[in-house]
Amino acid sequence: MESELVQYIAEHLVANVDEIKVNKRQAGRTTIIELSVAQDDMGRVIGKGGRVANAMRALLRVASDNTTGNRIVLEIE
Repeated sequence: MESELVQYIAEHLVANVDEIKVNKRQAGRTTIIELSVAQDDMGRVIGKGGRVANAMRALLRVASDNTTGNRIVLEIE
């Protein structure tokens, strides 16, 4: 569910939708979501001062089932 949320948000932010790649992997109790976009769209995904990226991370925290104590990390490449 978390990777679909990141995919959805990224599709509505970037101009090159075809170059969006979202990977999800587990590292212990941490879920790592890797978002890769075109170099031209990097500024749109990160935002001024990282505001868009931080908002995406906040949405992931809210959307995740945090009853188990697992952690979600968003990496933007």
